[in-house]
Amino acid sequence: MIQAETLELLEWPRLCQHLATFAATKLGVAAALDLQIPETQAQTAELLAQTQEAYQLESRPGAALSFEGIQDIGSTLQRAELQGLLSGEELLAIATTLSGARQLRRIVDSATDVPILKELASQLRTYPEIEQEIHRCIDDRARVADRATPKLGGIRVQMRQLRDRIYQILQGILQRQSNAVQEQVITQRNARFVIPVKAPQKDAIPGIVHDSSASGATLYVEPHNTVNLNNQMRQLLRQEQAEEEAVLRALTQQVAAVKPDLDRLLVVVTTLDLAAAKARYGYWLQANPPKFIELGEPELAPKNTDNLDEENSGDENSDEEQPEKSQVLIRNLRSPITLRQLRHPLLVWQQQHEQGFAVVPVDLTISPQIRVVAITGPNTGGKTVTLKTLGLAALMAKAGMFVAAREPVELPWFDNILADIGDEQSLQQSLSTFSGHIRRISRILEVLHNKSERQSPGEGEENSQIPNPKSQIPNPKSQIPNPNSQIPNPKSQIPNPKSLVLLDEVGAGTDPSEGSALAIALLQYLAQHSLLTVATTHFGELKALKYQDSRFENASVEFDDNSMQPTYRLLWGIPGRSNALTIAKRLGLLTSIVDEAQTYVGGASQDVNQVIAGLEAQRRKQETKAREATQLLHQTEKLHREVSQKAAALQERERELKIAQEVAVNEAIGTAKSEIAQIIRRLQSGDKTAQNAQVATDTLNQISQKHLPSRQQPAKPKPAFMPKVGDRIRIPSLGQTAEVLSGPDANEELSVRFGIMKMTVKLAEIESLDGEKPETKAQLAKVAAQAQAIATAKAKQAASEPAKPNPEIAIRTANNSIDLRGARVSDAEIEIDRALSKAVEYGVLWIIHGKGTGQLRRGVHEFLDTHPQVSRYELASQKEGGAGVTIVFLK
Repeated sequence: MIQAETLELLEWPRLCQHLATFAATKLGVAAALDLQIPETQAQTAELLAQTQEAYQLESRPGAALSFEGIQDIGSTLQRAELQGLLSGEELLAIATTLSGARQLRRIVDSATDVPILKELASQLRTYPEIEQEIHRCIDDRARVADRATPKLGGIRVQMRQLRDRIYQILQGILQRQSNAVQEQVITQRNARFVIPVKAPQKDAIPGIVHDSSASGATLYVEPHNTVNLNNQMRQLLRQEQAEEEAVLRALTQQVAAVKPDLDRLLVVVTTLDLAAAKARYGYWLQANPPKFIELGEPELAPKNTDNLDEENSGDENSDEEQPEKSQVLIRNLRSPITLRQLRHPLLVWQQQHEQGFAVVPVDLTISPQIRVVAITGPNTGGKTVTLKTLGLAALMAKAGMFVAAREPVELPWFDNILADIGDEQSLQQSLSTFSGHIRRISRILEVLHNKSERQSPGEGEENSQIPNPKSQIPNPKSQIPNPNSQIPNPKSQIPNPKSLVLLDEVGAGTDPSEGSALAIALLQYLAQHSLLTVATTHFGELKALKYQDSRFENASVEFDDNSMQPTYRLLWGIPGRSNALTIAKRLGLLTSIVDEAQTYVGGASQDVNQVIAGLEAQRRKQETKAREATQLLHQTEKLHREVSQKAAALQERERELKIAQEVAVNEAIGTAKSEIAQIIRRLQSGDKTAQNAQVATDTLNQISQKHLPSRQQPAKPKPAFMPKVGDRIRIPSLGQTAEVLSGPDANEELSVRFGIMKMTVKLAEIESLDGEKPETKAQLAKVAAQAQAIATAKAKQAASEPAKPNPEIAIRTANNSIDLRGARVSDAEIEIDRALSKAVEYGVLWIIHGKGTGQLRRGVHEFLDTHPQVSRYELASQKEGGAGVTIVFLK
């Protein structure tokens, strides 16, 4: 069967062996070794969902699936169903499996976002009552315990008592007949207690001889006085065995009664273990989950027929047939196949575990309309590895595994993955290389043909017209066929291909012209009947198919002309060079032979190779520039992040400083208010004299000097930098760092040395290592002149402005306040005049007249306007009475 043969060609069994190493149970190992490929996309989707959820659990600390205690009890269950008697070891294995499955279900139930695994775990029936009964009846040594039944416990008590009596009798004989005993031990023969006796002295201990040693020097004798006791022990032993068998039979029947549920338990546990193994394998591979691309609606795809016009010009019916032959009705993919940085999983394993070479990833990006990719290039360049890598990626995706590629991983779900890779020649079967390839390709075409016949009923009538695939392959002796002749009439069928075909060295092993003709016809057929065909070849004619049919694409494996070795990188859109002569020379073939062969190569072939080499060089140059641009972009983004972080840190620091300044200002204001309040309280409670008022004024000025920034003395300027002998300084004009040999002289010149050179420089030409400039005499004179000018300007301004009196500080006490509320204006004038005389020493008088109608306030103000002792007056602040109080300042 070609599908099984393809799995062998792609080394799928070897990958399954690697997967099995990540399984936790024997059941999981067996399932991984025999991993089956699903037949429907729905099955794949379910398996992939299981793997993704298991991957989530494996990635969470402490949430990984645990399969501790779970064993393979399948054969045990089958024997229990057939009414066989299970042993204690087998029953203990069942109990530990039930316990492990219960713990596994707890882990899944406690997890979040794993609905598929929870649905699986919900099917686990662990029967704790059977587990408890097994542990009650079977001890840790897998023997039936005394507590299993009362009868068994009683029998074993009798056996222990009888054994003690037998031991007591035999110990006495050993002590009395020590000369006749070979060794002071009591042993058993045929389940009867005996003692070893020297053969020459057997008559010293009369009894029954049950055995002898190999040399015959020792006889194992059962003394006569223990025969009856041994007979009783044998009877008890038979009773014990019968009771143990009854216990084991009862436990076996309980297990057999729930065998269907236990079989289901093993299936679920195996499924969970396999999903966890796939997740661990994907994590180790640094793989990513695949996303399957669906097919789009049927559409007519135009073909490039420029190269075919001349071939069809001689056909009388070309005008009628050309429209049909220039169009193909196909279903394209909805999006491109994307497999970036795809790695071969077996090569990754070889690199990690077998010290293999570094794995070179390949990029596969195939447009939706492409049906055939022709990979060309040198031998040993990696073409076959690329085929196997793609085939394994498709198989892993179908099996619900992650693909060793960078995200996103997008590829179709292929219903068949068919491959012709390697050489199938066989002397025993009389197969040559060519015939081996043809037989395998025929089996591939047969699968594709049968698939077309099994399409939906609506398409079955149309697809019934598909000819035999073998009839599509022309006779190798015929001329190169017209590629359009292989395309079926779009009116006759709408194919729905979903197969992946991998062909290695298509058309090889025969005459090159006939082989290339056969390869062209085969690929044209596969373009219509498979979803994707990837073929490796050395035929130049296949490279030209891309320019005749839009469904074809070229790719090549890169060859480094400098090192004369392949790089194993895949280049798209460029046909490759075989480089056979170069590789032959590198592998040790005589140079003279290679040079002679070079003269036989056609000029046209050399020209094509030169054009391809130029394209490859241009592509490498563009890729180098793209890498440099990417690196520059990464560096720019990194710099932007760093600058953004520093800016955010500075803004945060500025905000913290503002908050600290506000706190400091508020604290200073609070302290000043407290000190002012203390002064006011002292004035109110002490003698109200002008001297005390002056003291209070001086204290307030001190407070203002202490807390107001405008009153504080500016910090003294930092002394300017002045170089001394031995200091290290920088000379910006030379970009050098030098050592000072002598200080600046009267001309402001100093001697310095850097390296082996000495020179004299001006003081203005140097700076400190911190970037500080020294002060020269000219700068000092300029600063002094500016300071003198500022002082002169301030003096002139002070002389021109009249002296301002010190601000008056009005402090209210009981002695400089008068309350006139309720008085007449005439009476109030007398009281005000008397109060003004007393308030001279305070300099201020508070008159409380109230608000009311305002008549009294107006009378008071009119009196104050004419009083000679009054300098001015004003209404008090709102806190001190507002319009109800007038403050009078005296001359």
